[in-house]
Amino acid sequence: MYCSTFLVQAILLELCAAGYVLETSYTSANWFDQFSFFTSGDPTAGYVNYVDQSTATNNGYINTSNGLVYMGVDSTNVATGSGRDSVRITSNAAYNYGLFALDASHMPGGICGTWPAFWMVGPNWPNDGEIDIIEGVNDNANNAMTLHTSDGCSITDGAFTGTLTTSNCYVYAPNQSNNAGCDIQNQNTQSYGNNFNSNGGGVIVMEWTSSDINIWFFPRGTTPSDLEAGTPDPASWKEPVAQYQGDCDIPSHFADMQIVFNTDFCGDWAGAVWGTSSYCSSLADTCNDYVQNNPSAFANAFWLINSLDVYQSDGDVVAVSHVAVSPGGHQRNETAPLLSAPLAMGGGLPNPPGKRAMRRGRSTMGGNGIK
Repeated sequence: MYCSTFLVQAILLELCAAGYVLETSYTSANWFDQFSFFTSGDPTAGYVNYVDQSTATNNGYINTSNGLVYMGVDSTNVATGSGRDSVRITSNAAYNYGLFALDASHMPGGICGTWPAFWMVGPNWPNDGEIDIIEGVNDNANNAMTLHTSDGCSITDGAFTGTLTTSNCYVYAPNQSNNAGCDIQNQNTQSYGNNFNSNGGGVIVMEWTSSDINIWFFPRGTTPSDLEAGTPDPASWKEPVAQYQGDCDIPSHFADMQIVFNTDFCGDWAGAVWGTSSYCSSLADTCNDYVQNNPSAFANAFWLINSLDVYQSDGDVVAVSHVAVSPGGHQRNETAPLLSAPLAMGGGLPNPPGKRAMRRGRSTMGGNGIK
């Protein structure tokens, strides 16, 4: 919180500008009560079978042991039907603005065939926007952060440490691959996949305000003391790895966003770029073949999360959240109909093949995003 001291009528008054206060802390104690399980077919053509909470629990794909949230995939059986069993969850709460701090010790990335993501999406895609905070495919070593919007939102290269690869956030922007969005790549190889995991993970923070969207990554052991103390002061931190501002009216393009975690396989991105990785393509002719027949390869395809803290500005009346679920509290297991609107999951290589038709039908219905 920023403070200035003034002498008014011989009395010292401390006037403090708005700071961040904790709104919700998602931990192992409440995690699966705060999220719903998505069980529809994958709209991005992934070789995946998203299971309900009961199946995930019984098969050992999820647990909250030792104060940690574990979300994994089937690493035992040869896959059949629509694909390998996995988990996709969507927060019951939707948000407008805020600071979102994920402390994770392990992610599913860096494994051939995988397409994990931690992202946020509004109910009417792309008009209400999408923010991809963690995303990558196959043996990528760098995190991709991407926005997807309706027309009229583009960003400029500025005071951030990542590499801007595409600047127009519009999903049908001319001179960009369909659904490329505005993408920034983190050049720190500890930001994703194997190196992230071997370093014990870290904290990734996304700040969404009415003027810009910023993302920081703090490898394990480098988290700012104010954030660790629960009093985040982003103005005191180093430059963000990604900053989205420019010719984009943020309030017009991002609204009522829900939090999503998922681990997909192959599909419109990981499958489409399979041949561009000499290592992955040496393992099998196609992504689907590899994912289907090599269950043990995915033993490390799991999220291990310490916490996800959501802060709201104590001076911004529009920084609110609400529960976006139907009667009966949260809906743990839902099958949402696909919509006709295109779906974009964001991030990745600049103009990668396979992002041309990614994430068809992206929207949220009944508290479940369709990615």
